[in-house]
Amino acid sequence: MTETKSMALREAINLAMSEEMRKDDNIFLIGEDVGVYGGDFGTSVGMLEEFGPKRVKDTPISEAAISGAAIGAAITGLRPIVDVTFMDFITIMMDAIVNNGAKNNYMFGGGLKTPVTFRVASGSGIGSAAQHSQSLEAWLTHIPGIKVVAPGTANEAKGLLKSSIQDNNIVIFMEPKALYGKKEEVNQDPDFYLPLGKGDVKREGKDLTIVSYGRMLERVLQAAEEVAAEGIDVEVVDPRTLIPLDLDMIVDSVKKTGKLMLVNDAYKTGGFIGEIATKVTESEAFDYLDHPIVRLASEDVPVPYARVLEQAILPDVTKIKAAIYKMVNKGH
Repeated sequence: MTETKSMALREAINLAMSEEMRKDDNIFLIGEDVGVYGGDFGTSVGMLEEFGPKRVKDTPISEAAISGAAIGAAITGLRPIVDVTFMDFITIMMDAIVNNGAKNNYMFGGGLKTPVTFRVASGSGIGSAAQHSQSLEAWLTHIPGIKVVAPGTANEAKGLLKSSIQDNNIVIFMEPKALYGKKEEVNQDPDFYLPLGKGDVKREGKDLTIVSYGRMLERVLQAAEEVAAEGIDVEVVDPRTLIPLDLDMIVDSVKKTGKLMLVNDAYKTGGFIGEIATKVTESEAFDYLDHPIVRLASEDVPVPYARVLEQAILPDVTKIKAAIYKMVNKGH
């Protein structure tokens, strides 16, 4: 029987990194405040003491330098994990990631691998305001050579992070910061890995498919359970990784239910859920749709600092339920 332990998301992240670093001396952690401070969100507490300053490296406040150092280290045979802290800061790293790291495998015919995992605290919900609350996955999914991983639970974060660290490509690993403290049962097996590109049906249903990931997955599942009491059977599909995307799983679900809603907390315009919608309409599932595809996402405004305004721009359980009622023609 698999041993599990109740752990917060931040603890599951710490465990995943530590397990991989114990297995391979080429893996190291780099970033601002990762050592003595234990990470700005507490994700590397105790790791400096176990692995030492050569493998848990505090850096100056220069995201451009950090990304350049990590990609340079990777092409020499090391496997860096970069704690970017807030996802917003990856904008300063984009030149090294997009124009260098993401291109190496392709340009060298697979002979120059770039195994770097960029861990980013994504999304809003903790009052971090406009410059520290964004979900920028759409920027990164646009670039060939980058994988984007978006877990919604602590247990899956552990298994997916371990697989990300072992991957030979640039991986952007999204950690929903609003869930860092949420505790769940986490697999304690050091050989527990979840494959990238394989999604999961979180809840079976027949009336409507909702695809969601990351922080919004929790709200979607709650809404699905609440409407179930009224006879509405929602299927909840979690892709877990955006690139590569488990499109077959989504298509199969839409063919079964005939309806598709997509929910995330990134900006609606140009968001990745629009790409999923397009892929579904281009697939064999299109002929099964009996309702226009619906997207729920953040309003297209900088994230407000005021908590009441911050919550107002995001999908919540009430908004998700209202959209469900409308799609299944319930008079609410």
